[in-house]
Amino acid sequence: MKKEKFIKATLILIIGGFLTKVLGMFIRIVQTRLIGLEGIGLYMLILPTFSLFITLAQLGLPVALSKLIAEDRKDNKRLLMSAIPIIIVVNIILIIIIIIIAPFLAKYLLSDRRTLYPLLSIAVVLPFISLSCIVRSYFFGKQQMFPHVLSHIVEQITRLLAILIIVPILYQRSITLAVSGVVLVNIFSELMSIIILGGYLPKHAPIKTNLKPHREDIKDILDIGLPTTGGKVIGSISYFLEPIILTQVLLSIGYSNHFIVTEYGILTGYVFPLLFLPSFFTQAISSVLIPVISEQYVHHNIIYIKTKLNQAILFSLIIGLVITTLYLLYPHFFLKLIYNTEKGINYLRILSPVFLLYYIQLPLTATLQALGKAKIAMFNALKSVTLKTLLLFLLSFLHIGIGGLIIATATGIVVLTTLDFYQVKQHL
Repeated sequence: MKKEKFIKATLILIIGGFLTKVLGMFIRIVQTRLIGLEGIGLYMLILPTFSLFITLAQLGLPVALSKLIAEDRKDNKRLLMSAIPIIIVVNIILIIIIIIIAPFLAKYLLSDRRTLYPLLSIAVVLPFISLSCIVRSYFFGKQQMFPHVLSHIVEQITRLLAILIIVPILYQRSITLAVSGVVLVNIFSELMSIIILGGYLPKHAPIKTNLKPHREDIKDILDIGLPTTGGKVIGSISYFLEPIILTQVLLSIGYSNHFIVTEYGILTGYVFPLLFLPSFFTQAISSVLIPVISEQYVHHNIIYIKTKLNQAILFSLIIGLVITTLYLLYPHFFLKLIYNTEKGINYLRILSPVFLLYYIQLPLTATLQALGKAKIAMFNALKSVTLKTLLLFLLSFLHIGIGGLIIATATGIVVLTTLDFYQVKQHL
């Protein structure tokens, strides 16, 4: 029964993840056609900030709730009710911070005033994303994946329609407003996701009860959530600093702002999405692993845990090898097919073999979190990110353009995967 439940949940997430990725890729194609390479470059400049604040807004609560609900040792209704007030307070604080720092960030750090309105748009979107993730964590904990998958598909369709309707209107006024529109459409998509998920909640689900947090539950949630957030925040801070360091260093040694925005847009707007495409499979398995391993670890079923982890790594490697081989042989085909461009071919060929390690790193990190070793995962991330950021800063002075970012990214992946693999072996 456990095996069937694991396989069923994984298959649902894989199929749903594939459909979501296809829709997501189509959305990227539409975005690229609507706002152009320059617009994509601007969006990619603010995307690290967007990712950082999403991580902070969630505070690691989705992973914590999924783990605690899977263990089934507490009142699930009370757990979610204890999480929602935390999310509300955190989001209010973050909205205020964004409003205060956005002008400085746009003018002095990103060195492009056009990013101001897109940055301010992030503040409006955060509460919707946070609430959606909290509700979704209930279904992950229960290993009920269909509501999650359905909500994601509806969310992507809503985002696509909103982009097609809103972005062209805004683009007629300015490219800045168009990029802001790309951010703001998340309001509609996340709202639809919340509605879909809410429809699948049982009658006794927490949303339909009083918002009354419980001190012990809050402590348990934060004990897991904060270290989890720490690891993600470390990665997000690195991602946040990435365009800032790159822009400041390259400008100081003579590169033009146009070159930086264009090349960074090609790498992060075209190449990285293709490289992350196979990760829908790995992320699906990782999402299922957390509640499964959490449940079995309580009963000290180490053999079962090792079996599932080995399967996850093997499947991730198989799909990764297939995609990597295709990228190495036919990079121009995929770039032309999806983005109608051949820019970024060399970037794709260089990075695709390294991303094989990234595909197996996700289930390793998920395993550490499920084993209650989120702090170890956080420190591994800290070591990897520190090295990556230092390399990015130093290599950018070597007049190799965007090459410093490519080398730093590859090094970070290798180091983090190696550290996580070693720690999982130590604790299993």
